[in-house]
Amino acid sequence: MSDVDSDLERRRLQWLLAFLIWTGIGLAFAAQFYVSSAKSGQPVSWTAAIAWSLGDWYVWALLSIPVLRLAKRFPLEGEHWVQCLAIHICGSIVTSCIYLFLRAMLGQLQSWLGGHYARFSEVFNPLVVKTLVFNLLIYWVLVSVAHALGYYRRFRERELRASQLERNLTAAKLKTLQMQLNPHFLFNTLHAISALMHKDVRAADRMIARLSDLLRRALDNSEAQEVPLREEIDFLQRYLEIEQARFGDRLEVRIEVDPAASNILVPNLLLQPLVENAIKHGIEPNARRGLVEIRAQMEDHQLRMQVRDNGNGLADAYDERIGLANTRSRLEQLYGDKHTFDLRTTTPSGVAVTVVIPAVPE
Repeated sequence: MSDVDSDLERRRLQWLLAFLIWTGIGLAFAAQFYVSSAKSGQPVSWTAAIAWSLGDWYVWALLSIPVLRLAKRFPLEGEHWVQCLAIHICGSIVTSCIYLFLRAMLGQLQSWLGGHYARFSEVFNPLVVKTLVFNLLIYWVLVSVAHALGYYRRFRERELRASQLERNLTAAKLKTLQMQLNPHFLFNTLHAISALMHKDVRAADRMIARLSDLLRRALDNSEAQEVPLREEIDFLQRYLEIEQARFGDRLEVRIEVDPAASNILVPNLLLQPLVENAIKHGIEPNARRGLVEIRAQMEDHQLRMQVRDNGNGLADAYDERIGLANTRSRLEQLYGDKHTFDLRTTTPSGVAVTVVIPAVPE
């Protein structure tokens, strides 16, 4: 549907809603007229009660259009509110007079249709006595409604602008955090290749080739804040190939992913810095064989991910500058209080980082 069609449809709905509101008011007053006439000993039929009440309020429905526009054009606020008040006082008097004239004409027509000829004055004079003050009241009710709708509309516009600014700020923060990850990962990997170059040129050459694949994947997803878990695991496996070429038999990796979780969206490059920290602080400082475990599973409509190593625990302070600090910030920006981030020492040794996020499929 085009914007023009959408606007026309919205206007039709607004006119229909206005018609229903005025009709509802007319029917409510018709019921009151019917009951009060019966109680006073001068009963009228339902048809007559509805006809006269709807006649009253349909005239006001017609007059409400210029009244609402006048209220929008001259709001009772700002530095010119006194002038606007004077305009509305005159407007209320003029509108009341116009109502009396139109309603008297309509009343005369209704009398003729009912088989009774009534002169204009016979209809007009009772209307002046019965409705003049009431008409002024209705005018000011319409002005009040117009102001209330205007205040609400401006409130919603400010709310939408604030929400949009907040979304833009969040997107900018996430982009900045993600841009920090790519060079951080690249510099660390190049440092590993440089160290390996003096020991095993062939292994270093293989690492460079794998790094090229990794960078290509990272650039392909550079604009994505979230990716399916299967893509995140695939990227992580390519990164681990580089690390295993560097550490050889000293590094053992186990990856267990619940098949039901493979299409759940996770922050792009979420697991890589966690695994990098596990290798840097849990595997690299020790001569013994190290183990890094990556698990992902569904739990009560949430995705639970854990990276665990068998190193020396939190005594070897984990990198909170870029790796974990960046991860914490991204999770906070993306999920607010709907996520869990837990870092703790495990038994008998090592560190486990656990992340729980809402399970949202791609």
